[in-house]
Amino acid sequence: MPVKLKYGSARGGAQDTFGYRVLQAFLVFLLGCAVLCVGVFSYYYVHYKHVVDDRLASGHLFASVSQIYAAPKEVRDGQKLTASEIAADLRRANYNANPQMGTFQLNGDSIFIKPGPESYHSTDGATITTTGGVVTSIAAENGAQLSAYELEPQLITSLSEDANRTKRRMVTYDQIPPRLVQAVTSIEDRRFFEHSGVDYHSMIGWAWHDAIGDRRFRGGGSTLTMQLAKDLFVQPNRSSKFEYIKYKMNQILVAFQLEARFSKQQIFEMYANEINLGHRGSYAINGFGEASQTYFGKSLRQLDTAQCAMLAGMIQSPSRLNPYRHPERTTARRNIVLDSMVETGAITESESTIAKAEPLHLAPPNVDAGEAPYFVDLVHDQLVQRIGDQDLAHQNLRIYTSLDPDLQRIAAEAVEEGMKHVDELVRSKHRNRKGEIAGDITYPQVALIAINPHTGQVLALVGGRNYGASQLDHALSQRPTGSIFKPFVYAAAYNTSLNNTNLDGNGPFTALTQINDDQQDFGTADKSYMPGNFVKGEYPGMVTAITALEHSLNIATIALAQQVGYGNVAALARSSGIANARATPSVAIGTYAATPIDMAGAYTVFANNGVHIDPWMLASVRNPNGDIVSDFSPVAKQVLDPRVAYLTQSLMEDVINYGTGSSVRALGFTAPAAGKTGTEHDAWFAGYTSNLLCVIWVGNDDYTDIKLQGADAAAPIWAEFMKRAVQLPQYSDVKPFTPPSGITIDRIDKTTNMLADSSCPDNDITVAFLDGTAPANTCSQMHESPANFIEKIFGFGGHTNTPTQQQQPAQPQQPPSTQNTHAPPAPPTETAPETQQAQPKKKKNFFQKIFGGGNKDKNKDQQDQSEPPQ
Repeated sequence: MPVKLKYGSARGGAQDTFGYRVLQAFLVFLLGCAVLCVGVFSYYYVHYKHVVDDRLASGHLFASVSQIYAAPKEVRDGQKLTASEIAADLRRANYNANPQMGTFQLNGDSIFIKPGPESYHSTDGATITTTGGVVTSIAAENGAQLSAYELEPQLITSLSEDANRTKRRMVTYDQIPPRLVQAVTSIEDRRFFEHSGVDYHSMIGWAWHDAIGDRRFRGGGSTLTMQLAKDLFVQPNRSSKFEYIKYKMNQILVAFQLEARFSKQQIFEMYANEINLGHRGSYAINGFGEASQTYFGKSLRQLDTAQCAMLAGMIQSPSRLNPYRHPERTTARRNIVLDSMVETGAITESESTIAKAEPLHLAPPNVDAGEAPYFVDLVHDQLVQRIGDQDLAHQNLRIYTSLDPDLQRIAAEAVEEGMKHVDELVRSKHRNRKGEIAGDITYPQVALIAINPHTGQVLALVGGRNYGASQLDHALSQRPTGSIFKPFVYAAAYNTSLNNTNLDGNGPFTALTQINDDQQDFGTADKSYMPGNFVKGEYPGMVTAITALEHSLNIATIALAQQVGYGNVAALARSSGIANARATPSVAIGTYAATPIDMAGAYTVFANNGVHIDPWMLASVRNPNGDIVSDFSPVAKQVLDPRVAYLTQSLMEDVINYGTGSSVRALGFTAPAAGKTGTEHDAWFAGYTSNLLCVIWVGNDDYTDIKLQGADAAAPIWAEFMKRAVQLPQYSDVKPFTPPSGITIDRIDKTTNMLADSSCPDNDITVAFLDGTAPANTCSQMHESPANFIEKIFGFGGHTNTPTQQQQPAQPQQPPSTQNTHAPPAPPTETAPETQQAQPKKKKNFFQKIFGGGNKDKNKDQQDQSEPPQ
């Protein structure tokens, strides 16, 4: 029997059709959304594939930055140094780690060094043997004995990559300590070596907490690969929820690209070189290699577990976790990382406990000490001038310089320590009777320049007290030189003696030549110019040249310049690198400006047998293969006769031993040295030993008077620097200055200015003379007339204060001088005005005539005078 099937009603059929159509439309919509999503995904995938391709096509992910290298360290026979210390130096230069740079073999107290093809040096090797911490022999590969051997120059820093002054030190994965890899992954991305760029577990947790507004988990879910994608390819955008989601999706897409192209080790290496870890001064610190040097002063491979954990912890917030500003926060975060390492099994609980007990062991926070930023900026400027390419930073050059890193470090330390003392002196001048600070205080700036006086090599340079606060290099600032200029007046006077020329009719100039230091008018063109000495109203009358420079007497120095000829003084100064010097009376007391670097170069004429050498910083520029791009040679010329240089130097030795510079002796610097203080609104000290020359400047940026003498503000910094310098092996062999042929060294009786003999009181001094210009008679052969004797004792008759009435020091008829008393200077309490009305000369009483009293303040540094109107 046939069966009749009964379908639903028409109404039911219509409903089913509508439902099907809705379902169909929904499926089409879903398909369209899927197609759209795939299309959008494909578009951005391809877009960021091109972004990554373009970045990779350049050959590197990071800028190829030019590197700045120090001068090669010289190892000398007899130097205090061990083979292990030499090996450590070579490791820092990447020997053995990079055989192309060089290799070494350490065998007990002996080390064999073999530079590679990329070395700064030729490939000639050497064997250095040490015994008891002293170098006993240096043998070339061919067996020849050498007196010295230069090691590979050390990397100082790199030129900054961009306008953000980014600094990094590239490292390979093999150079990253396993403990650092474990520390980073344990706190930032525990499944890094397992996921494919995105940790979906963490991503879902982040999305949920973000949706419910739980800000404790804000920003979570980013893997190391995603962080790298953000830093290298994707700019964060949090302007809206939509833009933020779009940014995260782009970040994921780039992470996929990176994971597809690179191994996990390569990705971690890129991450290790890119991650930002704070700032040092005005520089951004990128990468663990740069951070290791910045915070610990050592290479990445030398870090221990606690230090690795500290760097890993800083990733979260480098500024908030800056170890110098917030050591407690940094320590707490480090300990959290150590706990995470225990949880992941990277270290044991015992290892964690030991690491937590460690202090942070931070390197000194002085950027000048480690990276010499003022020096590096100056090197960059000179390269641009000489090579003419503004984009030097990205040429991957090796730039070899003159810098001594050890000396740079102690220079920065000496400046930091010395400026604390200067600041206290400044504050003391602003304290009222209650000891409270009154008024606004301007704290001075500083510059230090240290050079090799025989080569002109700039060994250390500090251009200011804080590079992070001010990048103005004060070593290049033009400032009035004050009394450190005065030695050029005395050198010009000695020049007149070379041909036995009488100085203004009074015989050849010597250290004992009498100069008038009474009030005088040096005006020109009917305009008065009457400078004063540093101590108000102090006019000691006739003084010897040795006394005039020793105690920095203004009037006597100008009087001498007048006799020599202002033009001759200015010409000598210009030949010595003081380009602004002009033939006016005030040139003698340093009213014309020069930079601290200029003055360091100028003083080489005294320290280097009369040869002026331009200070230099650039030695050579090489490409990455070690091939020479450009070499640079110093500029030198003979400015003074070696005898004149030595005679002037001898006067400056007395300045340090007995005069205005004697504060450096009181501060504990005992090595043979010559130098001069200076005060002209600013404070100066210029001085040198047989192997190191240093100039210190202290002054205000607004050119106001700091009201501090060079002996009080600049000399202590110089003394601190030099005391530290002579402790270094390369500067420890300080020797007494050796006179050239043509110089006579005699003992002179201070009372009579005659040759000292056994009958004279025990108050003689050593004085250098040009051959044939020393006194002919001894102190026991005065042969004075009774009238002269009575006049000398009781002051009858007086004397006329004109520079033309000096007596030749070699003549026995000359009255004995009382101006050679070598006593430590006492601080003056008043300064002289720039010009003064003529005043009567102060008369000495009976006891002052006999014992030389009344002039105890004449040894003060002098108040510098303004140039007279022309």
